[in-house]
Amino acid sequence: MLIVEDEAMIATMLEDFLQTLGHRVHGIAASVDQACTLAREGGFDYAILDCNLGGSPVWPAAAILARNHVPFLISSGGSLSDIPAEYADRPGLEKPYTMIAVEQALRRMSLAA
Repeated sequence: MLIVEDEAMIATMLEDFLQTLGHRVHGIAASVDQACTLAREGGFDYAILDCNLGGSPVWPAAAILARNHVPFLISSGGSLSDIPAEYADRPGLEKPYTMIAVEQALRRMSLAA
């Protein structure tokens, strides 16, 4: 699993949730550049993308994942209504995270893959 999240405490919490749910975290990216690099390198089955990384949209990394057929879900602390049309069918996860919400979003992502 790749986590793309610019808030260190949120990324750590999400990593803990994922490990508790039985997932291995491959990497954590805090910027669009890091996310794109890890997306190109691969080595993971799924990704969770925060749609806004320090004011920059995550869509370049999403495009790489989509081209490589890596399922991902999109998370946001705000509205999920401004997602580009090509990603509108991706499962969403709203902050603040709960373990149950993460588990449900992962299930939706697995079913959509």
